[in-house]
Amino acid sequence: MSNPDAPMSREDDPLETIPVTRALRRSRGRWRIFGFVVLAIAVIVGLARFSPLMNPVGDVIARVTIAGTITTDPERTALLERLGEDESVAAVIVAINSPGGTTAGGEELYASLRALAEQKPVVSTVGELGASAAYMAAIATDRIYARNLSIVGSIGVYYQHVDASGLFETLGVDLDKVASGPLKGKPDFDEPITPEVRDSLVDLVDSSYQYFVDLVAERRGLTRPQTLALADGRILSGVMGIEAGLIDEAGGEPEALTWLQTEREIEPDLDIVSVWPRQRAPGWLDLLFGSLAGALGDGGWPGLPLDGLVSLWHPHAR
Repeated sequence: MSNPDAPMSREDDPLETIPVTRALRRSRGRWRIFGFVVLAIAVIVGLARFSPLMNPVGDVIARVTIAGTITTDPERTALLERLGEDESVAAVIVAINSPGGTTAGGEELYASLRALAEQKPVVSTVGELGASAAYMAAIATDRIYARNLSIVGSIGVYYQHVDASGLFETLGVDLDKVASGPLKGKPDFDEPITPEVRDSLVDLVDSSYQYFVDLVAERRGLTRPQTLALADGRILSGVMGIEAGLIDEAGGEPEALTWLQTEREIEPDLDIVSVWPRQRAPGWLDLLFGSLAGALGDGGWPGLPLDGLVSLWHPHAR
């Protein structure tokens, strides 16, 4: 006679007699193990990625890369502030390859780099391109290196407007609106720029332009007439930039390191740690859209236009 209070054996468990249930339990156990392994790997990779600045074995040189279109970025600003406070960072190299960006983005990056340069040596290197707001960032550093054939300069500001009124008229579309003032919401894409609106935009562009010119004159030791002669929006090669006083010397990262060692007494053979932009493991959305972009070709997804006042060499430059 069996004891009803005795524990049920695996053979007596009706659920254990169902093969599907046993398979599900084994599968669930494997997924738990897999999840734990993935989490452990993520923690190890994260520590390895950020440990050089968090727990350095010695001094390092931090590399900050400024590429693509420059916009305001609170995370970038916070990181540059932390670099200034981090005693393990002996110096900073700013690697620039950008056509520029928004005027506010350039101003923010300039201010952050100037604050950083007050605390430790900062040198910039220009790759293929360092124009407009990207050049504004470069002049914030202690010394600027560029390749002989780099593109630099393009000191200036512009506002771009698309007038689609002719197209709307052809289509028979009329956009009606009510505004609190004659300049509110102007210019709009369904009408041309009126003289009154154009005058207000000229004042806007000129205000930002004068700010840019003053920065260049101050940082590069040029007179205002000298700066204005270069600030008509023209681009220059690295060689021309050196002759004009916009660039200090031809070269790249090796030359920048030599300058840091000889002029700022930075120890040789320090490790260079890339700290910006932050690298992260791609998620499944990144992999999905990356695959789609690859299927579309090298161009990938088209970039969205900037809305606002910009300091760019060319709106479509990458």
